[in-house]
Amino acid sequence: MSQLTRFNQNLMDDFFSGLTSPAYFIKPLHGEGLEEGIKVDIKENKRAFDIHAQIPGAQKDDVRVSVDGSMVTIQAEVKQLDQKTEDEKIVRSECYYGSASRSFQLPIEIDATATKAHYENGILHLHLPKKGNGSSKQITVT
Repeated sequence: MSQLTRFNQNLMDDFFSGLTSPAYFIKPLHGEGLEEGIKVDIKENKRAFDIHAQIPGAQKDDVRVSVDGSMVTIQAEVKQLDQKTEDEKIVRSECYYGSASRSFQLPIEIDATATKAHYENGILHLHLPKKGNGSSKQITVT
C-alpha cells in the first residue's frame, strides 16, 4: 500500500510541478525551458564558499556574476546560432536557447574584491571569500 501511495504522490508532483515555472506559461522559441534555472553546488569552509554552477551551452562572455554583500546573482544567456543552408531544414529542435538567472543569499557577507570566477566546459566555478563588512562589485568571469 505504501508503494501505491508513493507512486500516486510522485505522479501528482510531476503533474503539478510545471505550474510554478514561468516556462509553463511562456514557452521558449526552441527547446524546453530550464526546469529550475541554473543548478548549483555550494560548499563552505572556514574562509570561503566554493560554488559550481551548471550552465551548459553558454559562452564565457555571456555569463555574468555579481556579489552584493551576501547576495550572489548568476546570469547567463545561451544564444542560438542559426546557420542553416538552403538545402537543409530543421527536423527537431530540443536545445534550449534563452536567458537564465539564479540569486541566493549566503549566511555571511562576501569579500567581493577577492572573489574569483572561472567558466569552463559548461561549469562556472566561483570562489567567494568571507568578509566582515560589505561592498558591492561586478565579477569578471575568466
